[in-house]
Amino acid sequence: MVSMKINNLFSKQDKLFALGSPAIAWQIIFFYLPLTLLLISSFFIQDIETGAISTFSLTHFSVLFSPSHFSALFNSLWIAIFTSVGCFFLAFPLAMFLAFYGKKYKNILLTLLIIPFWSNFLLHVYAWFFILEREGLINNLLLSMHLIKTPIHFLNSGFATMVMMIYCYLPFMVLPIYSALDRFDLNLFEASENLGASKKATFFNILIPLTLPSLRAGFFLVFIPAFGEFIIPELMGGNKQIFVGTVVSNYIMGSTTTHLGAGFFLISFAFLTLTSFLLYIGLKKISNRLMSRGIRA
Repeated sequence: MVSMKINNLFSKQDKLFALGSPAIAWQIIFFYLPLTLLLISSFFIQDIETGAISTFSLTHFSVLFSPSHFSALFNSLWIAIFTSVGCFFLAFPLAMFLAFYGKKYKNILLTLLIIPFWSNFLLHVYAWFFILEREGLINNLLLSMHLIKTPIHFLNSGFATMVMMIYCYLPFMVLPIYSALDRFDLNLFEASENLGASKKATFFNILIPLTLPSLRAGFFLVFIPAFGEFIIPELMGGNKQIFVGTVVSNYIMGSTTTHLGAGFFLISFAFLTLTSFLLYIGLKKISNRLMSRGIRA
C-alpha cells in the first residue's frame, strides 16, 4: 500500500527525470560550469604577474581577429566539410550492404565496424603510420606493381590528415544511415519495378529521399566534432596548417593566455553555429527538392 501511494505521488516523467538527474548534474558540474567560467574570463584582463582577473575588457577579441586566426577557422571548416562528404560516399554503400545484403551477419559486421574504437587512439595513428610511411604498405604495393618508381611521401600531408579523419568519423555516418535503411520497406523496390521504374530512378527518387533525415543527422554528427579536431591534423599533417583546436589548445595551455583561448573558443563557436545553420538550410532545401521530385516520380 505504501509503495502504491509513493508511486501515485510521482508521475512517469518525474521518475525518468530522477533517473537522468545524476547525468545532468555531472554535465553541469564538470562541463557547463567550467566552460562558463572559462568564457567569462575571456571578457576580463588577467594580470601577468599574479594571474588575477580584474578589469572588464574586449581587447582580447581585437587581438584574435587576425589573418592567422581566420585561416584557422576556414581550415577547420574545409576539413570538416571534406571529412563529412568523404564519410558519406563511403558510409552509404557500406550501410546499404549491412541493411540489405548482410542481415544474417549484421551483428558481426557492426561489431567489426566499432571494435577498432575499443583500443587506444594512438594505436590507430601508429597503424596508419605503418600504412602511409615511405616504406609502408601502400608504397610497397605501388612499387611492386610498378605503378611508381620512387616512394610517395604520404605522411605529414593533407592527404594523410583526410584519410585519418574519415577513418575515425566513418562510424558516426554509417550508423544513422544504417538505422534508416534497416527500417526501409523493401516492397517499395518491387512496387517501383512493377511500375516500370529503373533501379537508378528507384534509388534517387525513393531510397535517397526517404533516408535524407538520417543523412543530415550523420552529416552533422561528423561535421561538428571534425571542426574542432586538432590531434589528427597535428599528428598526421605534420602541424603544417593551423586549426581551431590547435589555436585553442595552445592558448589554454599557456600560463597567461587562457583568456585568449576562451575568447577564440567563443569566436569559433559562433562561426561553427553560423556555418552549421547555413549548411542545415542548404541541406534542407536539397532534401525538399529531392522529396518533391520523388513524390512526382
